[in-house]
Amino acid sequence: MSLVRLVPWVVHAAVEYAAAVLFLIAPFLFGFDSETAKWTSIAVGIVVLLVAVISRSPLSITDSLAASAHATLDYVLALLLVLAPFVGGFVEDTVATTFFVLLGVTHGTLTALTRFPERTTAGAPPSSSG
Repeated sequence: MSLVRLVPWVVHAAVEYAAAVLFLIAPFLFGFDSETAKWTSIAVGIVVLLVAVISRSPLSITDSLAASAHATLDYVLALLLVLAPFVGGFVEDTVATTFFVLLGVTHGTLTALTRFPERTTAGAPPSSSG
């Protein structure tokens, strides 16, 4: 069974910029108690911003990272976000734990529903239908 990819690539890219900002301000906005959660959120915000900036998307700056690689990184990030409170030892910080798990599930769902551009052979133009 194939997922219906409802989210355009440009929307996915825009959401990632917003998510990067949210990760950067979340520790202060939501008052994370754990220093580990605070710095993990800031680090994730920086990583998400860098991936958004270098990906081959309509909103990127450098077009260095292929959409397929971007999608793979997104799935890895989603998993790491869900695991972060448990691995990072800040599961007692319920606000931070809820934030990380919720954003991890949301990010994984967004990625699964995104219509990424089709892969093309290096140097070959995308195939045209018609």
